[in-house]
Amino acid sequence: MQTILLTGAKGMFGQDAVRIFTEKDYKVIPVDIEDFNITDEASVNNYFQNIECDVVVHAAAYTNVDLAETEREKAFLINAKGTENLAKITAEKNIPMVYISTDYVFDGEKDSAYLPEDKTNPQSIYGESKLAGELAVQKYNPKHFITRTSWLYGKNGKNFVDTMINLSKTQTVLKVVDDQKGCPTWTYDLAEGILKIIETNSPYGIYHVCGSNFTTWYGFAKKIFELKSIKIEVIPVTTEEFLRPAKRPRNSVMENNNLCRNWEDSLKKYLENTATF
Repeated sequence: MQTILLTGAKGMFGQDAVRIFTEKDYKVIPVDIEDFNITDEASVNNYFQNIECDVVVHAAAYTNVDLAETEREKAFLINAKGTENLAKITAEKNIPMVYISTDYVFDGEKDSAYLPEDKTNPQSIYGESKLAGELAVQKYNPKHFITRTSWLYGKNGKNFVDTMINLSKTQTVLKVVDDQKGCPTWTYDLAEGILKIIETNSPYGIYHVCGSNFTTWYGFAKKIFELKSIKIEVIPVTTEEFLRPAKRPRNSVMENNNLCRNWEDSLKKYLENTATF
């Protein structure tokens, strides 16, 4: 039985990943801030002196995209320095490392789906900090899998699916952005995609682990309401009508080489079996 050490185990992805990895017969060491502080190199090194594991899946991150615009130092401390600390110790102990990254490393200007080897050009502090994490992993641990995901949702955290359903309980009309497109990804599929990469002896490098096919936020909302049989008027609007502190990529579509199933199939499964409303 292989052992996976998972950082950020109490987060939205982390909670699902612990269950899924365990169901797939892995021994899981779930860790969070109370176990060690990823931003403190001494704390990280001390913890790993007494730990044996076969792979580290690094999910702990600063994820507040808009707040990062005014908390640059904190975002880089967690996403860049914290990741660097883990990359160094895992390399020292010869442990492969999986780093979960994001579509925000791209500028969104490409006309087609992004490939793992495409040029990065983040347009937000969050995207910059996550790219810095990618570069640290590449620099310090040659045994790495960088797994970029996008539009993540799951039952254990704030996400677009739950937000839309909750808003529909108090509103009869919703305006949703229709000029940003991307790949909705269920936390379950991200966990399964990571295992698929690990179990098939895939070469180290960068992978896109996101839902197959794509939609806009408007299309995503419409599909949620359709599957939940919720009657509500949804009006498509532009990004300019919903300006946020952090710039969003207009095109977040990523080619995943069939690592995850169609986003619509996953959403249907999530709403049927996972969400509790």
